[in-house]
Amino acid sequence: MAMVSARTDYEELRKAHIGENQARLAALGLQNTTADLRSLTPSAKSDRTHVRKYKKIDYSSIPLRRSARLGGKTPPLQEKLSYFEGSDTRGNSNAKRRLSLDGRCASKSRGSLYDPVYGICCHFCRQKKLCGEEDCKRCGELDMTQPCAGKTECSVCHSSNGVLCRACLKVRYGEEMEEVRTNKDWMCPHCVEDKGLDPFWICNSSLCLKKRKMVPTGIAIFKAREMGYKSVAHLLKDELRRRN
Repeated sequence: MAMVSARTDYEELRKAHIGENQARLAALGLQNTTADLRSLTPSAKSDRTHVRKYKKIDYSSIPLRRSARLGGKTPPLQEKLSYFEGSDTRGNSNAKRRLSLDGRCASKSRGSLYDPVYGICCHFCRQKKLCGEEDCKRCGELDMTQPCAGKTECSVCHSSNGVLCRACLKVRYGEEMEEVRTNKDWMCPHCVEDKGLDPFWICNSSLCLKKRKMVPTGIAIFKAREMGYKSVAHLLKDELRRRN
């Protein structure tokens, strides 16, 4: 009985407070303020003068883009273009231009068409392009079962470290692709170093030099040729020998 009496007293006290508050608001004239403000403010829906309509696109009338390779068609090969065809717009000297055409950027040296399926990535330039060799069935006829005639393969490791394109093989290591093809025992610079066959002969790719905590050489072939070296590897070999 005591709990029921206390609850009744609380409810009566609460109602008394509510009545006092309402009387106070009426005396101040604030009872209709909320309703008046709502009537003066337009709703968000009524304020929309322009509503964008959804327009459904009919994709059935648009032709789909499909790869020619997935459709069983052989994509036409692009022309083998030289990177230095026409005028020299970068202001290089004729000597540097001839040097570049001699093995750095010619289409036969590096290829001109990127292909993520049939192209094989060179360890040095990391270009996954078709080699551009005339007798390469893999890049010319797009035959996946054939080896790439424009990329080397180490007879020892058979890894990606021994894959070099014609340009990088000549400019960075001073070797010719024709000689490598005829040499069935050809070894990449990594295997030559591991076996100790040629002291101070190292791979001068940026990846390998960074592992050695050495600064990449960049286009050091110009400096090497001016100093009479056959390639960048020969220049580094001589420098490492002098340091040790």
